Amino acid sequence: MSEQILIRRATPDDAASINSIWQVIAAEKIYSAIDKPFTIEEERAYIQSLSEREGVFLAEIDGSVIGFQSLDLWARSIHSMDHVGQLGTFALSAWRKHGVGNALAQHTLAFAKAHGYEKLVIFVRASNTSAQKFYAGLGFIECGRFARQVKIDGKFDDEILMELFL
Repeated sequence: MSEQILIRRATPDDAASINSIWQVIAAEKIYSAIDKPFTIEEERAYIQSLSEREGVFLAEIDGSVIGFQSLDLWARSIHSMDHVGQLGTFALSAWRKHGVGNALAQHTLAFAKAHGYEKLVIFVRASNTSAQKFYAGLGFIECGRFARQVKIDGKFDDEILMELFL
């Protein structure tokens, strides 16, 4: 696609746009363990709760949000893990495999390095091999598996734990 992808940090005013993407992804039931997204108010509160070292980063084309990536501290209350962040990447289906994830990752990885992260982790559903390939392409390696971790509509799926040392 030839459109220019703009990456920017989300504000609480972006909660509705993020929620609309969550609604679509949760309804697909195959790409995420999230089966019930935050409400708009919960999303707004979540964005407000993030520290300066955390963020939700939006991918926009012509002012429309088409995807986002979140970066959270792995464990906010355990300071010995302040160097570890947890990542999540979400894009609308029409924009997958069009560079949105890579544009988000380039921005978020630079942000993470600039804010003292040394390692990032991600959980990926075992059935979501496209996401596993995406993260492997960024340099993430598989380092664990949680068996029967996700249960949606009575069906189990494992979650793959992947890590990247920055």
